[in-house]
Formats: sequence, structure tokens, C-alpha cells
Amino acid sequence: MTFQQGRRRPRQRGIALIEAMIGVLIFAFGVLGLIGLQAAMTRAQTNTKFRADAANLAADLIALIQTDTIANMKQYEKASCAAYPRCKEWRTKVKSVLPSAEDPEVTVDTGTSKVDIIIRWQQGSDTNQYQTVLMWQP
Repeated sequence: MTFQQGRRRPRQRGIALIEAMIGVLIFAFGVLGLIGLQAAMTRAQTNTKFRADAANLAADLIALIQTDTIANMKQYEKASCAAYPRCKEWRTKVKSVLPSAEDPEVTVDTGTSKVDIIIRWQQGSDTNQYQTVLMWQP
């Protein structure tokens, strides 16, 4: 009787390889999840930046309106803006800062002392809008 006869051969082979493959698969799903999260965060950050830019542009227009005379208030409306240099310059700035920006809508109501500003822009397939209202004491 030799020592070779008393040994048994293991029947399970390759278990470590299967465990390693399952571990790699779980790791790959985790990495894909992180990539998706990073993409969503980048989209949200870009959207936030454009909203902040729109708010700053609206504040710029409010400053222009407040430093102008009451007689020129109607010059800031959409129909007259292209002919009024201060408004035209601001509108050009809006189009250069925001992606695919539409002509801003500015409505001036001197009777109620109210200016309504709406800025719209296109980001990918989404249309975004920022709106603010200025009211003043005559």
C-alpha cells in the first residue's frame, strides 16, 4: 500500500475563480453607479451655474432701469429694446452668457410701478426660465 492510494482528490475546482469573477462584477456595477452619479452632479452643477448667471443678468437690468429716468422705462420692453442702446447691450450680454437664450421679456407697467423680467434659455433638451419682478415707489 502506497501513500498515493489513501489521498482523495478534491471534487470542487475553480471556486476561487468564480468568487473572483463575482467580486469583479459587483465592483463593475459600483463603478457604473459612481459614473452615473458624477454625470448627474455635473448636469445639476451646470444648471445651477446658468440659473445664477440669469439671476445676475436680471439684477444688471434692474440696476440699469433704476439708474435711468422714468421717461425711459418703456424703452426696456421687448419691442423697444433693440433701439435703446442700454437695453440692446444688456440683451446682447444675455445671449452671450446663456446657451441658446431667447430674447428676454421685459414688461414695464408705470401705472403700478412694476417691471417683470423673464429670461429663457435652452440647455440640452430642457427649456429653463428665470423670472423676477421689480416694484418701486414713484
